[in-house]
Amino acid sequence: MSDSYVLQQTPFVVPTTDGKLIEEHVGLASSNDTKLSVAHMVAPPGWSEPHQNPEFDEYTMMVRGSKQIEIDGETVTLSAGESLLVRKGARVQYSNPFEEEAEYWSVCMPAFSPELVNREDISSA
Repeated sequence: MSDSYVLQQTPFVVPTTDGKLIEEHVGLASSNDTKLSVAHMVAPPGWSEPHQNPEFDEYTMMVRGSKQIEIDGETVTLSAGESLLVRKGARVQYSNPFEEEAEYWSVCMPAFSPELVNREDISSA
């Protein structure tokens, strides 16, 4: 292999308990990269996660379906072909309240990590 490129043939599949598929192609888990992470995701109908206050910018590019994002109290619906940047420090919640899967790519800068996402405890929300 050349020093000029890195070919990712086996992304790291993040273990989940909520039915969401997360395939990290670049990032801490897959390539030990701290600068950014790139992940392909598929969220099932009815999926949601707790609010968070991440210490990274997150870009989302929708491929198929729709995704709902609550950002500092404002709700945005992102549909196939659209993209969105949520800046670090915003209080955000991602969900798919729709009847079809939501497929998208996510890029985080710096790379996603459990220590930087700052998810809220559901019991205290």
